[in-house]
Amino acid sequence: MPPGVAAKLRAAAAALAFAAVPAAAGEFEISGSAAGEARVFPSDPRFDGQFSHVQASLILSPELGYRSGDDRRQVKIAPFLRLDGQDSERTHADLREGYWRSVQDQWDVLIGVNTVFWGVTESRHLINVINQVDQVENSDQEDFLGQPMINLGSQRDWGRVDFFVLPGFRERSFPGRDGRLRAGLPVDEGAARHESDLGEANVDAALRYSHYIGDWDLGTYFFHGTGREPRLVANAAGTRLEPRYDTINQAGLDVQYTLEAWLWKLEAIAREGQGKTFAAAVGGFEYTFFQAFGSNADLGLLAEYQYDGRDDAAPITAADNDVFAGARLALNDFQDTTALLGTVVDVENQSTALFIEAERRLGDRWKLELESRWFFNAGKTDPLAAIADDDFIQLRISYFF
Repeated sequence: MPPGVAAKLRAAAAALAFAAVPAAAGEFEISGSAAGEARVFPSDPRFDGQFSHVQASLILSPELGYRSGDDRRQVKIAPFLRLDGQDSERTHADLREGYWRSVQDQWDVLIGVNTVFWGVTESRHLINVINQVDQVENSDQEDFLGQPMINLGSQRDWGRVDFFVLPGFRERSFPGRDGRLRAGLPVDEGAARHESDLGEANVDAALRYSHYIGDWDLGTYFFHGTGREPRLVANAAGTRLEPRYDTINQAGLDVQYTLEAWLWKLEAIAREGQGKTFAAAVGGFEYTFFQAFGSNADLGLLAEYQYDGRDDAAPITAADNDVFAGARLALNDFQDTTALLGTVVDVENQSTALFIEAERRLGDRWKLELESRWFFNAGKTDPLAAIADDDFIQLRISYFF
């Protein structure tokens, strides 16, 4: 989004928010977190210009909130700032949330900037289409840029309907030439091209229906607009990759069925506008052993299959015919200690990605988080080949206020 457009949208969202706050009863709250983070890359970089071994950064995530006395009006402002010592592209600021929300008996409206997450599966977040991925934050695509929007929703006995108007497209961020976890060629974000003549000013739209019926949780949606997933095309000199943003139609479905200790999960999409129309899906289960081995801990076993039918005219994905297996441990202790171990293996060539995520509270205001990712058996033509030497161990300590 051009800086001028972004500034105007965000200023308008903030102005609407505070204009809607009455001078009478209500409650303000200031919270958030500050964190220090260190990544260690044991292997030397694969490409010229990339830094070696250690990457340190600082993160600030404050939140300002207001809720009216009758709980019908809400304001939230949540900026995000990262200062990175190695990759200049990873140093960035964003407004994750900055909105005014009004709730009536059967209707609610949100105006401003927000982050919307859909989905039920663990290994791939396939159906998210509202927000752009913040690629410099993490390669797992679980961090998102704030999206300007008007969200009109209605909750009824027969389900919930949400309509989204999305002005102001957010282009994806990528690691710089000196960054790790990047493609073989650096991405020139300034050379991005859009299929829509309006470019970043294009207005997208989405309609979603969600409901629960007994043990079933269901969601379905339709999206029309600029796809969040760009194609990366080499420039004429073969020195840079240039993003291409296509206009797409996408329908999505998410289903979760709960049966005692079982969770059965499915996400599926059909997309038109990037090569031939294709379908993609990820589905599987999670089974939890409660109070495992006579302790207070819960142990969950997970398995999922990833399918993607796109052709070469669509953005590249590594999740086209892969199997995921993992285990989730929750100690249920006073420190909320949890850990997740998972691996994704390509059925055809056995390229493998292994990850570990763990966290533990330290007292009332501190939290320690560990993350590690490792890559194996990535051939020269595999999508993981570019990051095959970017195994890392990451430690983050956060203070909450």
